[in-house]
Amino acid sequence: MRPKNAISTITEVPHPGERTNFEGKPIRNQILLAIPDEEFQSLRQDLNYVELPQRTVLHEPKQKLELVYFLNSGMVSLVFRTKSGESVEVGVLGNEGFTPIPVSAGLRSGPHQAIMQVSGDGFGMPVSAMETALASNPKLQRALNRYAALHGMQVAQTAGCNRLHDLEQRLSRWLLLTQDRVGSGLLKITHDFLAMMLGTDRPSVSLAAGTLQKKKIIEYTHGAVKVLNRKKLESTACECYSTIQQFTGEMLLTAQELPGAAD
Repeated sequence: MRPKNAISTITEVPHPGERTNFEGKPIRNQILLAIPDEEFQSLRQDLNYVELPQRTVLHEPKQKLELVYFLNSGMVSLVFRTKSGESVEVGVLGNEGFTPIPVSAGLRSGPHQAIMQVSGDGFGMPVSAMETALASNPKLQRALNRYAALHGMQVAQTAGCNRLHDLEQRLSRWLLLTQDRVGSGLLKITHDFLAMMLGTDRPSVSLAAGTLQKKKIIEYTHGAVKVLNRKKLESTACECYSTIQQFTGEMLLTAQELPGAAD
């Protein structure tokens, strides 16, 4: 399902001085907020507001990339799929980033599927417009390059985690990363989708979730997970969570902190 431009059902009034697209929709994406104002203005007219329901596919592997997405809210999963149909999540992103990341290097296709794991909203921008903007906006290029490098570290960490750590640790890591991006302790997700993201089967996910529920760390109901004890969930997760969070912290830089932003 491809997202289409849509008018939000919730009227959000911009605060004085805050950034908006040409339709007046407030900007919440960290990259778009970090770049200098003159560079933001040069791409503002190409930022088209989109609502992004859960399971919306933003782009497919090896297909021509048409749009770049900057999330305001929600969470995207980057998924690796085999020819036989098996799949596993290799990375996540929220309003700290953008997708598809290969566009920052001038590429027109990528190896992963990007799917909305948690519904949200954001801005779509034609890849052709992004390429034009990058040619004349060095701080934007620098911000995208920095994000691409740090996100690559997240993908590598996730790959190691999927191979070396047990399912309870990986599930805890995933729940923490999702909560960080959603900003809520209630996560709308099914066992089947969790199994796909973690590269395992539904019974295994049910067993791991049941263990966390018995420890009163989470509460699992049909189609949703509620985090009851964040500290215990952090102690149950593997070290990959804190490592990935360190990478995420590096991503969330202000314009003054970006290399060369004060030039």
